[in-house]
Amino acid sequence: MVKAKVMEEGLTHLDTTGKARMVDVTGKAVTQRAAVARGVVYMKPETCRLILDNQIAKGDVFSAAKIAGIMAAKKTWDLIPLCHPLELTHIDLSFQLLQQGNGIEITATTECLGRTGVEMEALTAVSVAALTIYDMCKAVDKAMVISEIRLISKKGGRSGEYVRAGEHDRENYER
Repeated sequence: MVKAKVMEEGLTHLDTTGKARMVDVTGKAVTQRAAVARGVVYMKPETCRLILDNQIAKGDVFSAAKIAGIMAAKKTWDLIPLCHPLELTHIDLSFQLLQQGNGIEITATTECLGRTGVEMEALTAVSVAALTIYDMCKAVDKAMVISEIRLISKKGGRSGEYVRAGEHDRENYER
């Protein structure tokens, strides 16, 4: 029964007995891969103002979060057990104040020439950048909420291009 379910659903990280495995990408072609992920840290408007005015006691929140996100993307294979180590060729993070002024939206873009995608790297970058924002601002706003971490788009590989329905990729990741 497990074998039939694995084959039917196409869960590539499970073997035919349902046990976890690292996918063999040896025979896959090297192609340009890119992914964009996004997430939000909701907070009090006053906290947003402190961040924008660079008045957080720990320092420049955006610089710290950007560096943390880049470092996390590069170490995704160390954090997520079945991820392949990738030679990333581009990582970028950007931050935007929500229109309501009650949060920061984080966008991460990752790219590589490789045999497997970079979605997990983009998602990891957003996650760690969000955690860094929380850490830097928790002294003034412990009620912050990290939310809506999601893949926006990806390209490359056998499965081709994906763009999340209802959203657009604001970043031009076709370099």
